[in-house]
Amino acid sequence: MSEARAYGAQSQASNLAPLTIDRREPRPDDVAIDILYCGVCHTDIHFAQNDWGVTEYPVVPGHEIIGRVSETGSEVTQFKAGDIVGVGCMVDSCRGCEACERGLEQYCRSGMTPTYNGHDPHDGSTTYGGYSEAVVVSQRFVVRVPEKLDTAAAAPLLCAGITTYSPLVHYGVKPGHKVGVVGMGGLGHMGIKFARALGAEVTVFTRSESKVAEATSQGAHHVVISSDDDQMANIAGQLDYVLDTVPVPHDVNPYLNALTFDGIHILVGLLDAVDPELQGANLVGNRRVLAGSLIGGMPETQEMMDFCADNDITCDIEMLDINNINHAYERIKQSDIKYRFVIDMHSLKQ
Repeated sequence: MSEARAYGAQSQASNLAPLTIDRREPRPDDVAIDILYCGVCHTDIHFAQNDWGVTEYPVVPGHEIIGRVSETGSEVTQFKAGDIVGVGCMVDSCRGCEACERGLEQYCRSGMTPTYNGHDPHDGSTTYGGYSEAVVVSQRFVVRVPEKLDTAAAAPLLCAGITTYSPLVHYGVKPGHKVGVVGMGGLGHMGIKFARALGAEVTVFTRSESKVAEATSQGAHHVVISSDDDQMANIAGQLDYVLDTVPVPHDVNPYLNALTFDGIHILVGLLDAVDPELQGANLVGNRRVLAGSLIGGMPETQEMMDFCADNDITCDIEMLDINNINHAYERIKQSDIKYRFVIDMHSLKQ
């Protein structure tokens, strides 16, 4: 074991504050990483504040990790000291079930091991995330960061990026398709970029007139004010896909109505009940599909990183001193960020 400095929450009522955690010595297949940057996801807030009632304290959040390899285990073949690498939302799985064998570790039949607030399947120790100076992870759950990518702006790709890339590729978005994106936050703006890069015509749905120019600047071809009945009537039956990034309960029926027959509405943000209730006729009448998608497997995450490098895609970020993390949480809850905070881990060492 070695000690590492970190930031975490000691209880549901406490702010994030400095603490010391243990990191294991590298196993034969492990990569030890000095963390350079870590993105801040809204999920981090949910766990730090126990919004979902499953947090085990102390908790060290952070699952959008970019760092430099400092050491490798004896069996590591994919990385060497000095490589710039990334770690996302999971750090292990059973590695033997059908999902894992297909490179879909996020759907591991035994349950993936999350980067934080999880338990290592080998020794039972608690997993701690990227708000720390170092991490040790099996090479299977590490991706290479292409040299062309800005290292700081690449951090949110490990969550916001793969969460939106995976369903668009899985469901076959290609040139000529029409894709709607619901939500203009960290996920939504990445969905616009990926859909455009895949050749689709992109329509953004927003409730606010003030977001029209913002959506257009991100690459949207069209913007629909979802609170305007006339605009929603005009888009009815026009889209092949809707990528729904909204994380809170909302009415999906109007967006289903925007799909053509065989259209697919993909939920990537909502984990709660669909409310108001779903109208079955919106599915049955046009053979539409309401689907969901969770991050992506490790092969696809590497594919996404390479795709971003090839297409000059990164996340729009604001750099953050870790000492300001609690204030950043408040800004995120108020949607006062365009579109992702990234912690400079040098500030932790200071």
